[in-house]
Amino acid sequence: MLSGKIAIITGASSGIGRAAAHIFADAGARLVVNARRSEPLEQLVAEIVSNHGKAVAVHGDASLEDTQNALIATAHKVYGGLDIGFNNAGMVGTTKPLAEISMSEWKDVIEINLNAAYLGARAQIPAMLKRGGGSIIFTSSFVGNSVGLPGMSAYATAKAGLMGLVRGITADYAAQKIRANALLPGGTATAMAGDSAQREWAAGLHAMKRIAEPEEIARAALFLASDMASFVAGSALWADGGNAAVKL
Repeated sequence: MLSGKIAIITGASSGIGRAAAHIFADAGARLVVNARRSEPLEQLVAEIVSNHGKAVAVHGDASLEDTQNALIATAHKVYGGLDIGFNNAGMVGTTKPLAEISMSEWKDVIEINLNAAYLGARAQIPAMLKRGGGSIIFTSSFVGNSVGLPGMSAYATAKAGLMGLVRGITADYAAQKIRANALLPGGTATAMAGDSAQREWAAGLHAMKRIAEPEEIARAALFLASDMASFVAGSALWADGGNAAVKL
């Protein structure tokens, strides 16, 4: 599905990003993977290469302009360009009622969930234009788009903001064959999902009465990245086990 395509994946050291790296590589993509933690990222690259895939690592904070520029430079140097940007880096951050969130806590959540996505897209678009188009994917969430959850105002704000970014990019660049879309997972079995009690509570929010495995969300990202989604632009793809369907 992605044979010969060049892809950047941020937040790739664990969870959805790690699963997507394996699935994209198996589909034939050549990868530049990014995360702040170097050890699990290097382990990911080793796993992909041992399975006859192609991947290189760029360590760093995705909310920094220098990191995003380094990702583009690496994609050009190693593979010759860029076709896909999966802007997946994110964090829940502080979980407090809004009036108790400090400005620094607020900024931390906005930086990694929203500003990193903007910086990623801003760096990726010129590279994709040189290739005649591409696919940009953002990991949003059902939080902030179909529901609000207690203590998660900052996270919800950032994830809702990604939908505005998707629509803006679509208005600016869809005619130039750049497709921007948001992936909206429901609860997913990653480190951010919390302990077993929290996961059981989250499962009850979904019509399917379970949370997703990271690979299930990654396969939805694969669809958006591939030519199978050639007429999908400016959209929100709900991969949420029916969560939004039973709340709206």
